[in-house]
Amino acid sequence: MFFWREQTGPVEWGITDRADGVSQQPFGTLNLGGHVGDDPEAVEQNRHRLADSLGRDRHELVFMNQCHGADVAVVDGPWERGAGAPAVDGIVTTTPGLALAVLVADCTPVLLADPVAGVIGAVHAGRPGMTTGIIDRAVATMREAGAREITAVVGPSVCGRCYEVPEEMSLAAAEVSPEARAVSWSGTPAIDVAAGVVAQLRANSVAVQWVPGCTRESDRLYSYRRDRQTGRFAGVVQLAQA
Repeated sequence: MFFWREQTGPVEWGITDRADGVSQQPFGTLNLGGHVGDDPEAVEQNRHRLADSLGRDRHELVFMNQCHGADVAVVDGPWERGAGAPAVDGIVTTTPGLALAVLVADCTPVLLADPVAGVIGAVHAGRPGMTTGIIDRAVATMREAGAREITAVVGPSVCGRCYEVPEEMSLAAAEVSPEARAVSWSGTPAIDVAAGVVAQLRANSVAVQWVPGCTRESDRLYSYRRDRQTGRFAGVVQLAQA
């Protein structure tokens, strides 16, 4: 179920993989994405399994309606029934008892925490979000909520050597974060979104732990660029129960 999992003090971090779920191919087996064409009942069972592994009830595992933007919402409980999750790419909470999740299949999952202040966050950082300020917005929202010493875990994403793009797109990303400019395996222009994200976090005085791995190169992870029709894995963060 977990590609990587760690606890630092009261903060529990996790990156899921593709195993130990109930989805059928091409989504097999632990697809957590509800917008990719998978059986909704299978997705919900997978989300229940993830919540159980975290010691949470299903309603305490909070997802977003991700839209490749730069908006961040402050969460104080499960989303209201019928209303659904808002269209944001970052969520922050100071409410005990919630686990925050971000879904990806090449984009960069970013998990944030200040355990002393009791503030955590989860961020979906694709190329559009990285270039339009999702990291700055998420860090600012955490600090507005009381965070002072923030640590980030940056999960696996498509690496710069595998993310070939038109040259103008690579140059545009480099104008925002020079570290994001890359060269693909074949020598063509590329983008390293995670490198840009890490640079932006450090510019915000956030300590970073970068979990190694490329989604396109690892069959343990979902990758849209590799498979096109595929599922989503998750990054999750929570404060441990007292």
